[in-house]
Amino acid sequence: MLRKILIALSLLALPSLAEAADITGTAKVRAGDAVVIGNTRIRLGGIDAPAVDQLCLNTKSERWTCGVAARDDLAKYAEGKSWVCHTRSIDRRGRTVARCEVGGEDIQKWLVRSGWALAYTRISKDYEPDEAAAREAKAGMWQGAFIAPWDWRVRNKKTAILGATKPPDGAHAVLLASASGPVAPSPDCTIKGNVNSAGECIFHQPTSRWYTQIKMKISKGTRWFCSVEEAEAAGCRETKR
Repeated sequence: MLRKILIALSLLALPSLAEAADITGTAKVRAGDAVVIGNTRIRLGGIDAPAVDQLCLNTKSERWTCGVAARDDLAKYAEGKSWVCHTRSIDRRGRTVARCEVGGEDIQKWLVRSGWALAYTRISKDYEPDEAAAREAKAGMWQGAFIAPWDWRVRNKKTAILGATKPPDGAHAVLLASASGPVAPSPDCTIKGNVNSAGECIFHQPTSRWYTQIKMKISKGTRWFCSVEEAEAAGCRETKR
């Protein structure tokens, strides 16, 4: 019996395969902090980047799709290169949380220093110096005005507005909205999501029977998705028609 207990304790002390395994390969960028390598969805740990449909204000206080900019700049910088991701955990959406290197460079550090993500200090303080450097350089989102991605997701109306530009009156209303509207935030984000009468999030691809009937209005809780994976990660299911 004692031997069995010791064996069980030794197994508990070992990291799980999911935690220990590195994931390598080229990555497809889904958002500023989310990529796919092979069949594995990866959330870049220790940082938080704007969602694809998050809005910011530029230096002229005009709204711009900073979430799309963060995704596209990461894709331009790192797609086609070799990634090595060190697994840390699995999040509630089933994504692998990892710290990733691209050509030996910490890609999370690059994103924060470029102003496309914030240090997610609830998880890690490793990237605080890089955030300070981005703020000083007015890089990425810091050149204008924005709210932290974690506040945008829950539509926190009391959140501070960050950035170098003095926000105009009513900026909170703009920054808490999403880029979802009649026009998709980018040409490859054509999947429509809406909430049905039962409170379920449903997504519709362009081939869906109901696609053209879904009117994209922010007030109706609709939003655009750039992939089926992104829609499912947001908790949506595909329409049955």
